[in-house]
Amino acid sequence: MLSGLVAILRAKNEVDILKTSDALAAGGIRQIEITLNTPGALDGIQLVRERFGDDIVVGAGTVLSTDDALNALDSGAQFLVTPVLLPEVVSYAVSKETPICCGAMTPTEIYTAHQCGADYVKLFPAGSLGLSYIKTILGPLPFIKFVPTGGVTLENVGEFLQVCPAVGVGSNLVDTKLMLDKDWRGLTRLANQFVAAAKTR
Repeated sequence: MLSGLVAILRAKNEVDILKTSDALAAGGIRQIEITLNTPGALDGIQLVRERFGDDIVVGAGTVLSTDDALNALDSGAQFLVTPVLLPEVVSYAVSKETPICCGAMTPTEIYTAHQCGADYVKLFPAGSLGLSYIKTILGPLPFIKFVPTGGVTLENVGEFLQVCPAVGVGSNLVDTKLMLDKDWRGLTRLANQFVAAAKTR
């Protein structure tokens, strides 16, 4: 099950997924979501699983169909993330006993995701909606396990983790320039900073 920081690896251009994962792991990251619209995502998921075994939990993001989910699971993904409310994908994940984080924003979408069987609700863009939005929703729906994503920073990660089991952090952590420049030490330093900030919750 997801807990704490989930690093989101998303890139338009081809990047070294394995070395990126190595750098994140060296910085203390233990959960990585690789989005399926990243070049080589499925192979990357398989490589990370082979390299780290159970030391790193790796999942597939931007899952848009049951075919995407099937391919991700075949590659070794241990959890799935959808960007929007997709009941059929949630049902498929439930049938495969695979944790799924379903994208939703409005109260109706959030509750529907839960009713469909989603383990977590990915709230995006969390940075714009803010912590107060999450707290307001948790009033009538205290059983929702939010994973705020989009706009999670070093400054607010600890605050989000005070009320949420996990957060998804994309480009603020898995910096595209650092990946393209192969600045693995820089990526590890950034991961260390986020891990430290998360512990302030």
